[in-house]
Amino acid sequence: MIAKRRNNAQRLRNAVYALPGRTKAAMLRGIRVNRVIVGAYVDKRGGVCPMLAALRYGGRTNFGCFARAWDAYTGANQRKPRRASRREVRTLEGYLEMSLIRDGIELDTETDPDRPLAEEVRDVQATRRRLAEADAHQGSDVSVEDVLTTAYGEHSPAEDSAETWASKLDQADAERADA
Repeated sequence: MIAKRRNNAQRLRNAVYALPGRTKAAMLRGIRVNRVIVGAYVDKRGGVCPMLAALRYGGRTNFGCFARAWDAYTGANQRKPRRASRREVRTLEGYLEMSLIRDGIELDTETDPDRPLAEEVRDVQATRRRLAEADAHQGSDVSVEDVLTTAYGEHSPAEDSAETWASKLDQADAERADA
């Protein structure tokens, strides 16, 4: 199973490298903004496949090789679409970034220099909260705070608890309401 998974990952990487540069850049922007799914083009909850995400951001390419490689890598079930796992999306994002760097295309990770950092942080927190609420809604036995703790735990020290993150989010919401 591991060899097959590795082979599918290599197949996905090769398919990403074969995409036109404009499509890669559009797909990268698209998967960072949209809810990515596997097993379908769209779903009832607003999720999109990576190719549709690219299309929405200007990457007009019909590249079936990528779609087949993505489905093989994720083990997609055509009868039951699902949300792509964080690992699957991070893998695709990494392949896209490496391919763009290899092609000499600069990544658009710059923020607006006139925009205050506090505003950027509030936007990131709001996005994470929205995604956590969607994750918690999908798994009714999981609270939003648990999902946020898991998400933020990947990027911060382990001593932070769900209550700490919940209080930080409440504080950010209060600051936004005051602004």
